[in-house]
Amino acid sequence: MREDVRGELSLAEFAQSVNLSVWRLCHIFKSDVGMPPIRYLRLLRMERAKNLLESSFLSVKEIAYQVGLNDESHFVRDFKSTYGYSPAHYRSNFKNNGSGNGNAHNGNNGNQSSKIRQQLAEVAKHSILPSVHLFIYIFAYLT
Repeated sequence: MREDVRGELSLAEFAQSVNLSVWRLCHIFKSDVGMPPIRYLRLLRMERAKNLLESSFLSVKEIAYQVGLNDESHFVRDFKSTYGYSPAHYRSNFKNNGSGNGNAHNGNNGNQSSKIRQQLAEVAKHSILPSVHLFIYIFAYLT
């Protein structure tokens, strides 16, 4: 999931790979990770988009495509709801504030991505289910 955020999440295939029903997989995933798989994929896409905005010269439309969203307006809306700024505004703030601290803006939204990353790492460390733990570990490793 982390390696290819452009792909569509097939819960049926994912559930089959860990020998669970789709319902049970979603239930376990949510209780272990704290969010449903689809929301987690959205978070991964926004993280990847943020990294591309900071490190590439791709247009916002190209970045949206790179993270698996074909609709630029949908991407802009999701990015803004995640980070508090539109992608273009985030990129300009990042460039203006320098790339040394990796933080493109001040306030609570500036630390939101690092907090989310820390929360995901903590969940992975404390997972009690081997199959879900392995799944989370693989995602963390592939990033």
